[in-house]
Amino acid sequence: MQSTIKKILPHILVFVGFIILSLAYFSPVLEGKEILQSDIVQYNAMAEQQRNFKAQTGEETYWTNSAFGGMPTYQLGARYPNNYIKKLDLVLRFLPRPADYLFLYFIGFYILLLCLRVNFKLAAPGALAFGFSTYLVIITGVGHNSKAHAIAYMPLVLSGILLTFQRKYILGFIVTAIAMGLELVANHFQMTYYLMLLVIIIGVVYLIDAYKKKVLPHFFKSVALLLVAVILAVGMNASNILATQEYVKESTRGKSELTINSDGSPKAVETGLSKEKITEYSYGFLETFNLFIPRLLGGGMGENVGEDSAFYAFYLAQGASPAQAKEAAESVPTYWGDQPIVEAPAYVGAGILFLFVFALFLVKGRLKWWLVAGTLVSLLLSYGKNLGFLTDFFIDFVPLYDKFRAVTSIQVILELCIPVLAIFGLVRLFNDYEKDENKIKALKFSVLITAGMAVIFLISRYTGILGFNFEGARDASFKANYGKPFLDAIVTDRKMIFTKDTLRSLLFVLLSGGIIYLFIKKKWSEVKVIIAFAVLIVFDQVGVDRRYVNTENFVASRYVQKPFQTNTADKKIFSDHGNFRVYDISSGEGRATSQKVNAMTSAH
Repeated sequence: MQSTIKKILPHILVFVGFIILSLAYFSPVLEGKEILQSDIVQYNAMAEQQRNFKAQTGEETYWTNSAFGGMPTYQLGARYPNNYIKKLDLVLRFLPRPADYLFLYFIGFYILLLCLRVNFKLAAPGALAFGFSTYLVIITGVGHNSKAHAIAYMPLVLSGILLTFQRKYILGFIVTAIAMGLELVANHFQMTYYLMLLVIIIGVVYLIDAYKKKVLPHFFKSVALLLVAVILAVGMNASNILATQEYVKESTRGKSELTINSDGSPKAVETGLSKEKITEYSYGFLETFNLFIPRLLGGGMGENVGEDSAFYAFYLAQGASPAQAKEAAESVPTYWGDQPIVEAPAYVGAGILFLFVFALFLVKGRLKWWLVAGTLVSLLLSYGKNLGFLTDFFIDFVPLYDKFRAVTSIQVILELCIPVLAIFGLVRLFNDYEKDENKIKALKFSVLITAGMAVIFLISRYTGILGFNFEGARDASFKANYGKPFLDAIVTDRKMIFTKDTLRSLLFVLLSGGIIYLFIKKKWSEVKVIIAFAVLIVFDQVGVDRRYVNTENFVASRYVQKPFQTNTADKKIFSDHGNFRVYDISSGEGRATSQKVNAMTSAH
């Protein structure tokens, strides 16, 4: 009994630690505050009619008149009877939102590393590296809840698959069925589709490995069990999946009934989204290095550049008060990449990327190959129209790929793969499989590659050898509307934050390299190294995360529950109980207020 307690106690402590960290990061939830998510504000407005119907009748409605010209509620939170997997999901998400998603990130990735036979001491910091990945935190801030929800269950699905291939057939089958059921309950099929691509990569790697080891019967037995588990998971979510499939046919992702373009020319038959829509958000080649240096391309569309910025000085020079200049400097369009809108960079951590490169020289076998392949495929597909031949191939020939937009989202796969391999870099460092000479060699190459990259960027900042001009796609309009001095101030600040963040990443690389060097030279113990990297990961990634999602994103609960205040126009509209829609332009924001939409009339 005591030995059992001794075995599970570390995991209990880690579990509690993840709860504390999740609540600490989103600490305002402890005061009863809620995060103000822009997407969820709009969602609540669209879903209000169905919620009112449920409150009045106690029944679900699967149609609403409060969105577009009327639409099904399949994607607006419709509930289905006998959905027991959803009840399990609600139990797992016991923390207040969005701390619940952060906790799921942590615990799911922790379980994945345990299934890969990583010691809990290393699995815990690995989970922090995944959970605090900037993109995963950002989506909780803007309200991409279903996306965060689906990503959080990805590691659990992989855990079940890997357990099955480890010949733990029963446990692997159960974990896969339940985890896949939870993945589908999140109702973000784009994320699930990307997970499927990673699973296919794993399958190919394991098939090649099984062929070499002459264990093909085991491979096919595992695949058969996994297919049955997925079928069960689909069955658990059949109501939602079938309803969504019905809805897809009538949406922009289905076949269009239009046969001509606006100019009268014949319209090509499309069974999904247009290529322009799919690739509207495409990652730039240079933007790749945002994974390593957070604000290499300026960060987001509204960065706080502070009072020591050129933009702040520019505003003061125009006669603004210090308070006005400070407010203006809190949201400066510093992003100079090619995407239309970017909230924040997809930063995975300079220390973690250093460990990833370090692992490339030490880790061997099928684990390395599916992680590297998953990372590369994810990165290449995220380029979208910037790597047209590959993207066009997937759109034209890979089933269902044309149903999803914003191809940059596929980077969630590399954001999962990179920290796994990074942690295995430390696993190889601590074991005796490699001689110290090989570890030193790997360390030298890793520092040379990562630190060298940062140094080259710094040199380019002043010499222009890489052609950086710090000019963005929207700069012409800034110059035309506000003048050249306005744009010059922004460009100056872009250069400033470029230099600042490049030096920051260089520092984390050197610290990471120093920690590994001290261990190899027997000056630091394994425990000291783990603690040091855990602190480094949190300090590095949380430091970037809090630039974009912090306590300022939280407001009193009543503002989230009732974001729109009734005005005089609303009261007049509510007095008429007919079927109509009103477009309110009095606020200057084009706010649409509607009660019921007449199928034959678009305005009253």
